[in-house]
Amino acid sequence: MTIDEAIAWIHSRKKFGSRPGLDRIQALLDKVENPEKKVPVIHIAGTNGKGSTVAYLRSIFIEAGVTVGSFTSPYIEEFNERIAIDAQPIPDSALIHYVEKYQPIVADLDDQPAIGGITEFEILTAIMLDYFAEEAVDVAIVEVGLGGLLDSTNVVSPILTAITTIGYDHMEILGDTLNEIAQQKAGIIKKNIPVVTGNITKGPLIEIVEKAVAETAKIYRYGEEYQVDYLRPDPNWGELFSFTDSAGKLTSLKVPLLGRHQVENAGVAIMLYHLYCEGQGLPFEERTIQKGLANAQWPARMEKISDEPLIVMDGAHNGHAIKRLAENMKREFRGYTIRILFSALETKDVDQMLSLLSEIPNAHIYLTTFEYPKALDLSRFDKSDSRFDVVSLWQFGLGELLEDMGADDLLLITGSLYFVSEVRQLLLNLGGKNEKS
Repeated sequence: MTIDEAIAWIHSRKKFGSRPGLDRIQALLDKVENPEKKVPVIHIAGTNGKGSTVAYLRSIFIEAGVTVGSFTSPYIEEFNERIAIDAQPIPDSALIHYVEKYQPIVADLDDQPAIGGITEFEILTAIMLDYFAEEAVDVAIVEVGLGGLLDSTNVVSPILTAITTIGYDHMEILGDTLNEIAQQKAGIIKKNIPVVTGNITKGPLIEIVEKAVAETAKIYRYGEEYQVDYLRPDPNWGELFSFTDSAGKLTSLKVPLLGRHQVENAGVAIMLYHLYCEGQGLPFEERTIQKGLANAQWPARMEKISDEPLIVMDGAHNGHAIKRLAENMKREFRGYTIRILFSALETKDVDQMLSLLSEIPNAHIYLTTFEYPKALDLSRFDKSDSRFDVVSLWQFGLGELLEDMGADDLLLITGSLYFVSEVRQLLLNLGGKNEKS
């Protein structure tokens, strides 16, 4: 089997879509001696901020010499990066090995109506846990796929949990209100296991606190048990901040990603790392955190791809993330003429996303689509709307935008992470990346 064939088989399970529930994944794990019981997991849920929180925490662990697995989605550069140890994607040979192992098991389970139709994400979850168990990682940081309570990753027995943010997304599955969405995400909270929360508004936070109390899970809240104080942008790209908790104050901290919300995500990561150190009897050292944060990389999140012309990419794929993106653009890029190349999935509230982007001063939006299931349908947009132009082929639109750019122009590529990753690959293949943020 080649790696392309292995990945094609995993992708072939997309036809079953997203199916909340733990019966299928548990049946699959039972067939392979339950690796979920052998891996110490830090479980992270949230509408946005999960990925960068994983990236910061992973980088701190690597700096501390802790062998760390990570499970993230979607991928930006290569499929294998979704499952990684010490930020190194699972090797092709290992992924092929696990696909060959799981193919006959999945085929057998498909014959059982109650647990047939195992999904792509469920298979990836099982492979991830199996790989981390066999490689005996010290800790695995596992990002929830969707929601929490009924997400396939919720078979783990975590040593710590975190909920980064609560916003409107996947409402057809998670509920119509922020409180309902919070209840779903709070489903990862386990009995007597500490939980860290990010910058979450009062109503949803009450739901999370109530769940934590019911599970006698000690809670560490942003702005309460720990503080994150935003200082200022770093002149070379990134944000400067300080962090305070029961151990005292850490100053002179920097994240290499742009946006005030990134210091909030870093705060969640630092709090989780402190709790891990306490649990494992490890030193909690400022230098380790400083170096770990500085070395963190998380592509397509306020990432500068090029200086000349200035190109920024951000996979802000829902209204909550677009709101933060618009705030960042208003604050950080006054004086620029901003051209926005945007596409998204039809499952998102595209009208809300476009309304928020339209509030950015000196900005013009170029709407486009891309090859992906449920990608934006351009036919439903009124081409006479002065807020945006419609570009049927993003490759041509990108080329024209780049040709027209001057010294005071900024090109922002945003929307679906699937779209942003496609554009990113093309730009990198053209040699557009001259500075890594």
